Amino acid sequence: MTAILGGLFVGVLFGFALQRGRFCMNSAIRDAILLKDNTLLKGVIVAVLVGMVGFAAMAMGGLVKISPTAFFWGANLVGGFIFGIGMVLAGGCASGVTYRTGEGMVGALSALIGLTTAATLTAIGFLKPIKDYLQTSTKIMVGEANPTLANIFGLPHYVVAFGLAAIIAIIWIVVALKNREKGEKGSKVSLGKAIFKNGWSWLAAGIVVGLINMLAFYSSTLAGRSYPLAITSGWIGITKVVLAVPEAKMGWDSYMVLGIIAGAFIAALIAGEFKIRFPGWGMLAQTFAGGLLMGFGAVTSAGCNVTHILSGLPQLGIGSLVGAISIVLGAWLAAYLIFVRPQNAK
Repeated sequence: MTAILGGLFVGVLFGFALQRGRFCMNSAIRDAILLKDNTLLKGVIVAVLVGMVGFAAMAMGGLVKISPTAFFWGANLVGGFIFGIGMVLAGGCASGVTYRTGEGMVGALSALIGLTTAATLTAIGFLKPIKDYLQTSTKIMVGEANPTLANIFGLPHYVVAFGLAAIIAIIWIVVALKNREKGEKGSKVSLGKAIFKNGWSWLAAGIVVGLINMLAFYSSTLAGRSYPLAITSGWIGITKVVLAVPEAKMGWDSYMVLGIIAGAFIAALIAGEFKIRFPGWGMLAQTFAGGLLMGFGAVTSAGCNVTHILSGLPQLGIGSLVGAISIVLGAWLAAYLIFVRPQNAK
């Protein structure tokens, strides 16, 4: 019952925040190279910083245990890079295609089906030997622990987490003050309209997503899972149950991803943004193919964009750091080849 109620509750909150904040890491990473726009990327960084400080404080209080993903340098590099390419083709990251399915986007649903299919085949199907080889042959540990920026130097986790978050925040503030420009003052709106009707700012979205990630860590710990937000593992869990895989059962993360769709649907409905949108068969084929690449990449790298960037980087995991960098590089390459290069050739 803890897994059901906790996972659904966190998922609904997460889906609502994703929809209102238009919080998609594919858009954030892609726009940085395509439009030279870092607005969404700033929201992602804020969410990571909130999680970094929050996780460390919660671990100090004994509420959670820092549980970074394993470091398989080969699997993290290959899987992350393929995932990055896939999410550009799919038009959304793992969390993006999940919440946009709740908005009524058929293309996102197609990508989600592709992600779930390839992820399951990589976890328990014919693609599993490739994943196993890349992981087992390139795994590195620090003693019996998965490596982090803290334990490789023999430092307490909270010291590195608080220190790194403070350094990043100070640099950001200095740069922001230097580049500050006078903007137009927004009109005053009611709190209800700001939350339910208007799109959230990058700062608000980043803070809220970071706080939800903290709640997710605690909630999943109570359910015996001990990890913050994740997407792909939840869909794999659901698929295993549907396929009647022996001993398969719905876990906290499976209920959480279902909650994301419900939360996004509620948010879109309230804001008047829910609409069934069919992009055409050609685009459906592209988004499905992108989803397939994401599914293989996520399981091979032991994490999708949410697992590595939102949940792994705040835990200072080396595997998540390498996975996150690989995701970004893959996405930038795909964005350049698909969008930037053809545009420059005109």
